[in-house]
Amino acid sequence: MSLNQPISDFKNKNIWLIGASSGIGAACAKWFFSQGANLVLSARRTEPLEALAKGVNNPAYIVPIDVCDQQSIAQASKEVLTHLKRIDLLLFVSGIYEPVQANTLNYLTAKKMVDTNLLGPISVLEQLLPTFLAQQSGHIAIVGSVAGYSGLPKSLVYGPTKAAILNFAESLYMDLSPQGIGVHVICPGFVSTPATAINDFKMPALISADEAAKCIGQGLINGDFEIHFPKRFSRFLKFLRILPYPIYFWLIKTFIKI
Repeated sequence: MSLNQPISDFKNKNIWLIGASSGIGAACAKWFFSQGANLVLSARRTEPLEALAKGVNNPAYIVPIDVCDQQSIAQASKEVLTHLKRIDLLLFVSGIYEPVQANTLNYLTAKKMVDTNLLGPISVLEQLLPTFLAQQSGHIAIVGSVAGYSGLPKSLVYGPTKAAILNFAESLYMDLSPQGIGVHVICPGFVSTPATAINDFKMPALISADEAAKCIGQGLINGDFEIHFPKRFSRFLKFLRILPYPIYFWLIKTFIKI
């Protein structure tokens, strides 16, 4: 059952993609380029964005943004809205991951992840929601993670930021769906990116960034609220959530060895 209006065709759709410099964001940019979308690419560093646009030989508008800086967000939003006039899809991919356990927990690392992964999309939407509400249309998609479903090893801070994104997206959907605005939360499993390259354990069901981009695109086409993948891993984690804690902890320790 589709909870959002499906996006049947991305040709000439106006998309602002935040976090397009590497990993899933860069792969999504390539995928949307291949579908004929009009893209605004944003990240803190513009050099990778320029190289990306040249590599696919498609025109793209590049706007730098620091999602932890309110002034940068306000300036970037103003520039994007001046350039696009309307937004068909906001795709927020920016995020950081650092493995944290009880013996490495510290405030500065936690604050950096909270500022980027949670307050970043909230701050961007503060600027853009008036435009979406005036349009009475469009889609908002935010990357969360299966780490937000429940506690996972080395995810003492990252997991809670993504759990908050899930809750935020659910509330946002209830507010915006009656206004004709689609809301999507994207929950990847392990994806081969510079962020996950620092993991020192075997990552179950690891997929490429290109595969992740295709899953995201298909989920938007389907009108899914939650776009989770790869299904063989994300469904397993969803199942674990309903189990008693003794079984849950045993299975996590068994299948995700650290």
